[in-house]
Amino acid sequence: MTARLSDIATQAGVSEATVSRVINGKAGVSSSTRQAVVAAMDVLGFERPPKLRQRSQGLIGLIIPELTNPIFPMFAQVIEQMLTRDGYTPVLCTQTPGGSSEDQLTELLVDHGVTGIVFVAGLHADTTADMDRYVKLAGRRVPFVMVNGFTDKVSAPFVSVDYRSAARLAVSHLAELGHERIGLAVGPPRYVPTQRMVEGFTLARPGTELLVEHSLYTVEGGQAAGTALLDKGCTAVVCGSDLMAFGAIRAARHHGLHVPRDVSVVGFDDSPLIVFADPPLTTLRQPVDAMGQAAVRALMEEIGGTPAPHAEFVFQPELVVRGSTGARPR
Repeated sequence: MTARLSDIATQAGVSEATVSRVINGKAGVSSSTRQAVVAAMDVLGFERPPKLRQRSQGLIGLIIPELTNPIFPMFAQVIEQMLTRDGYTPVLCTQTPGGSSEDQLTELLVDHGVTGIVFVAGLHADTTADMDRYVKLAGRRVPFVMVNGFTDKVSAPFVSVDYRSAARLAVSHLAELGHERIGLAVGPPRYVPTQRMVEGFTLARPGTELLVEHSLYTVEGGQAAGTALLDKGCTAVVCGSDLMAFGAIRAARHHGLHVPRDVSVVGFDDSPLIVFADPPLTTLRQPVDAMGQAAVRALMEEIGGTPAPHAEFVFQPELVVRGSTGARPR
């Protein structure tokens, strides 16, 4: 038990005495410190003692598109941690090709009596989708919050990263490096994030040829879009996701080009995959922690009867410069 206390204390950054007080349910420990000790126990694989097994205040559904793009597990982890801290039990639902649709998952959650739902990059981000599904959900008095994808057809709190600002940041960085033919590789044009990145890109490139290629938010999609942009003479490519950026780098190599000596590439998300990139990827970081926390706070206010403004809360991205961007080749 002493070794266990020591391990937990080290992981949580507290004293063994504090760990002992938390485990034994003693007073004198702040809620944040208590949560840090509980999290440390979970990370180290220790079973929580009965005194730390709190009764859940209810189920909260979290619907995300898929798990193959690492940005979605990042959002899921932050949101689930926040919900658990607030005493709720998160229920993670993911969509896979040929599997359950968002509507089916929503109906399943409602049938199980969820207290609320968080939608991350769902159909609300698709401008061709019918938004009546969310109006009906609100009519069933199920609170919900939307992440990344605003629509004025639904009255709810929205949390988004500023895609327009992201595109401008990337273009400004590449222009400072001397690049003139800068391309944009993004997803299908029906999505709100895509439309906003194109808007920001257009505003940042006034009076120049608009070099935009639409594809899928995947490595293969990035490779296809990157190939098309390189064929048009682009010396720099801004991508709508880190996965697309990896594809664009692959396209450059298939062209016999070196990144960043011949071609510069900028990603979007700053997902965990970055540590495996060669070269290290310059990217636009989504403030996932802040966005996830804001989404949960807004949902808690909805559940508590003091609704947050039914508007869009926009968060600024951060340009993280690494090794995939360099000066325009002579």
